[in-house]
Amino acid sequence: MRTLYFCRHAKSSWADPGQADFDRPLNERGNRNAPFMAGLFRKRGEPVDLLVSSPAARAWSTALFFAKELGVAEGDILLRRELYHASPQTIRRVAEELPAHVHRALFFGHNPGITEAIEQLSGEPIGNLPTCGLVRIDLPIDDWKELSAGIGTLVWLDYPKRHPGQAY
Repeated sequence: MRTLYFCRHAKSSWADPGQADFDRPLNERGNRNAPFMAGLFRKRGEPVDLLVSSPAARAWSTALFFAKELGVAEGDILLRRELYHASPQTIRRVAEELPAHVHRALFFGHNPGITEAIEQLSGEPIGNLPTCGLVRIDLPIDDWKELSAGIGTLVWLDYPKRHPGQAY
């Protein structure tokens, strides 16, 4: 059994129209939502073996909030350049390359690829993973290379707007 968690980066800033998309930071709401959702994730008590993130500023910042909450050192987050605006096929390929000792991995990335990857792996039409939304997919596999479309079970989905007054 393997488990993939997916987190779409928290809300990002468009304040500087000349700023490269890759470098856009979290905005005020994103800086509230990311630590809030990280705290909720920690309270679930679901261990994670590895955090894997796009290196784009907004995804990396979101991953750092989770790392802090989970007691993961910044240097232990696996950065994968190809996760920046990745297709679902690229996300699956990155997952297929995870080390054998990793049974539960948390990916931080971008839409539309992250939503499409969730839908393809689980067969569940979620439509859109909101910013800082989190999903758990359980996979009845022994090796990451066994990943395939429709093999997973979407166990839960959570996002900031489900908690009015807390983070939003």
